[in-house]
Amino acid sequence: MGELLALVWHGVEIYTHVCEAPEPSDRNPSLTVYWRSPGAQQTDKLLRMTKNSPRSKAAKAQEHPEDAPAGWAPVQHRLAASTGLSILLVNGRQPPALVISDNNSICHALQSSPDHGSLCDPYCGDAHRRAIDSGGVVHYKCHAGLQCFAMPIQIANQRNLAVIGGRAFVTAADYRVTVERLLTGDLRHLAASDPLSNVIFAEPAKLDQLADSLQKVAGHFKGETSDVSPKVKEPAPPATADALPALSLPVPLKSSSDMQHEIDQLRGELEYRSHFAESLRHFLERISSTDPENTYTAILTNSKDLLLAERASLLVVDERANELVLKAGVGLRTPNSEVARIRLGEGVAGGVLQSGRALVVENIENAGMQPAPPERQYKTKSFISYPIRFGGRTIGVLNVTDKTSGEKYNDVDLSLLEIIGPQVALALERAEWQERAKEFQLMSITDQLTGLLNRRYLQERMNEEVNRSKRYDFPMSFLMIDIDDFKSYNDLNGHQAGDQALQITAHCLKVALRAADVACRYGGEEFGILLPQTPLNEASVIAERMRQRVAETVYPHGHSQPLGRVTISIGISAFSKAADTPERIIAAADRALYSAKSKGKNRIEFNRKAK
Repeated sequence: MGELLALVWHGVEIYTHVCEAPEPSDRNPSLTVYWRSPGAQQTDKLLRMTKNSPRSKAAKAQEHPEDAPAGWAPVQHRLAASTGLSILLVNGRQPPALVISDNNSICHALQSSPDHGSLCDPYCGDAHRRAIDSGGVVHYKCHAGLQCFAMPIQIANQRNLAVIGGRAFVTAADYRVTVERLLTGDLRHLAASDPLSNVIFAEPAKLDQLADSLQKVAGHFKGETSDVSPKVKEPAPPATADALPALSLPVPLKSSSDMQHEIDQLRGELEYRSHFAESLRHFLERISSTDPENTYTAILTNSKDLLLAERASLLVVDERANELVLKAGVGLRTPNSEVARIRLGEGVAGGVLQSGRALVVENIENAGMQPAPPERQYKTKSFISYPIRFGGRTIGVLNVTDKTSGEKYNDVDLSLLEIIGPQVALALERAEWQERAKEFQLMSITDQLTGLLNRRYLQERMNEEVNRSKRYDFPMSFLMIDIDDFKSYNDLNGHQAGDQALQITAHCLKVALRAADVACRYGGEEFGILLPQTPLNEASVIAERMRQRVAETVYPHGHSQPLGRVTISIGISAFSKAADTPERIIAAADRALYSAKSKGKNRIEFNRKAK
């Protein structure tokens, strides 16, 4: 089984890396959660919930096609596929419907849920009655924020039928709110149902066109005609999916070329919508990584490409300082490491952080704002500064400028950002949690005063190196270091001065080491240095370099020391048959250090054998 990195996020354990999912335990029937990206279907990154309990409720049935008018289902499916919208045929409160075509996955997740299905009743559940009573088209926004319509329809002389159509997001704001509810709000328990696998977007006018087309399709399906003789009353055969005119466009007042143009245009729009929806479903996968730095870069790169920007920057909120910190930048004239923090309310990004509202500027001068200095060499005067929000708070700001075409940014560009905003927010929040996890892990093995690793880490690392030396016959050396007469330094100058002396000494030790060496604060004024794959003669060279460095460094109160300066004594031991455990190696170095102290201090002593 692969390693799992578990974090507690909103009360749920999130495994940021899963090579192989463990089987649920028979002894523990509680909820088991593995993180995956919303919308992904075949990867190892979608939220999967398994409840191993005999009391789990069964999902509600969604469709009873056997009760639908014969031959109608393929006709409805074709129309739904042509328009890219959802269509349901109902004969009462639903679920179940008679025929479902291209259902929005959010609707399916809600209505198949025993716990959430009742939330739809005041909306789609009552749509049939409202449509029949009104005798016309009824538009409404459902519990999930989707725009829908209900209308009565006569199919093959059957009465009491109605269609529910659309089930689409018509504004990016509605989509963003729903995704946040799925992530952290009242709909978060629907994640198991893959609610973002088939999300539908549309303009409001498309819903009206669909209603009009449905009426015409139903009339054609009944076989109505005004050219039949009264003496011959043979019913027209039902239409089939292949016989149905493409998209059921109004025929009488359009030439064949006009119809073909409209069909081609609608097919083009459908192809674009399908491509965009597919791209959106996998957007979170592309911008997520177990490495926070890679996540920041991926968020910026993918957002920049979507907005056709030559320059972009991603800033994340440092909540402790209430400031924005640059995490990634593309096309900036200043190196990322030199970009200063931005305070709340400061500049464009600081203002967006403070207000929590996006800023779309077509021309910075016309907007009454101060243009950037000429040396930054911006190509255009237009930009977007977009707040990334998660759980009701702003967690970052995304800036894009210099559109590759040279055109201005507008509300269409903003709507694209609003659509991907929830995915960006989720990836950003997860990256921040990963950074905090690394920070907490580092804190647990780091001495806060000197910045060196602590004794706990040294002991774990020495076990590894001793085992490696035994297995491969590698040499290994260890240094035990003590600041000479440190108690005298503390007593004369105070503990604050003593802390400063420890920090200076730690710096002297670090700069004298190689990359593979491990420097630790062992305790008090003692330091331990692990030198992997290093024989005694090389260890002595490193030790002498450290001793000289400390002796030559000017400490604030060094002249008050018995030797007239701050010095260190060093004891050296090495891995051998007699010293083949971490405890024996450390003990040997400690005895060598005692010998150096007893011989006058500021010197190095060896202990080649353990007793």
